[in-house]
Amino acid sequence: MDVGECRQSKRDVNILFVARTLRMFGAGIMSVVLVLFLVSEGISPAGTGFIITAGLVFSSLLTLRITTLADRVGRRRTLLVSTYPVIVAAIILAEWHSPAAIAVAAIIGFVPPASKEVGPFQALEQAALAGQATGSARTKLFALYNMAGMLAAACGAMAAGGISLVDAGNQPHSTAPYHLIMVVYLASVAASSLTYVFVSSHIEPHHHTVESSKTGRDGLSASRRTVGLLSGLFAMDSFGGGLVIQSYIAYWFHMRFGASIAVVGGMLFGANLLAGFSALAAVAISKRIGLINTMVFTHIPSNILLMLVPFMPNLALAILVLLLRFTISQMDVPTRQAFLMAAVQPEERSAAAGITGVARTAGSAAAPSVAGIILSAYGPAAAIPFVAAGTIKIVYDLLILSRFGKTELSINH
Repeated sequence: MDVGECRQSKRDVNILFVARTLRMFGAGIMSVVLVLFLVSEGISPAGTGFIITAGLVFSSLLTLRITTLADRVGRRRTLLVSTYPVIVAAIILAEWHSPAAIAVAAIIGFVPPASKEVGPFQALEQAALAGQATGSARTKLFALYNMAGMLAAACGAMAAGGISLVDAGNQPHSTAPYHLIMVVYLASVAASSLTYVFVSSHIEPHHHTVESSKTGRDGLSASRRTVGLLSGLFAMDSFGGGLVIQSYIAYWFHMRFGASIAVVGGMLFGANLLAGFSALAAVAISKRIGLINTMVFTHIPSNILLMLVPFMPNLALAILVLLLRFTISQMDVPTRQAFLMAAVQPEERSAAAGITGVARTAGSAAAPSVAGIILSAYGPAAAIPFVAAGTIKIVYDLLILSRFGKTELSINH
């Protein structure tokens, strides 16, 4: 790679980081208000669960189609096309007051119910970034990418809380703050979408490699078995996580302790801030004990802390335990991404990231409906999603350790 190509490559990395940051700011907003917003519009907690589930199913199907074609038709092109439903949905959420229209927008618009990705964007950006570094440098790049996203999500959560305080005034039950928050969400996703106009062809895989590969309709060939196994495991982990998406955590704190949007926003700001730095800390740990060990041995204590949250007797202790959990909760993310990108061929990275991402989305799709029904009943049963989520995710940790713990994988391609 000559100096000009290197400079362009760094520019593309910066652009993708900006896109991720703006998009995750919007995700942070939604992590606080999505369920509360839907409920304020007359939709029951159980109904919000079904809407979120429908949105995750729709997102999974569309993401699968987009990402399995991306390396053949162009990553930049697919990124741009994928932004259209996001912007349309954000406009509806900001301007409309019809529960039916809002429900449709939440389903079709890749609307994130937590400060995590929904849709094809992360998979495509991940594939593009993977070609920019190798070995531990790739893990560090993914860690910075995830840290940028989590810090942006933290700011989004704080912004949602701040807007609610400024706009609510003397009308605590008004829905006006929610619609103003949705306008800010619209601005963030629209700005994120515009950044893709400026990326270059350097984010594409090498054309001769793609043309000479014998990938199937799913975009995979040599990596199919590994991707299939990892997809199953990731789906299991994501189902557990789907029981305690941040929107439902926000709702649970509101119902259990009467926490306001501002308090919940501040709490999730701190949680996402800690999560972002935990992702960066994973780089140093993975150099010492390896990618898989870092994924597992930071994830298990994180999930034990998650299980303890609903048993805390007051708001302060519940927030403290949740924040402790987030100090280590995201160390598995950059290591998981680096492991996946190293395990597959370069020309199969978009498809691999997309398929495993869809598996994670599909795995979490049914969980919000289950959690919504439980939270509708409330009472002691409200602890069930936290305990079930932690248990499922710990079983996932043990399974991935038993299957891949001894894998000596070259991560330099």
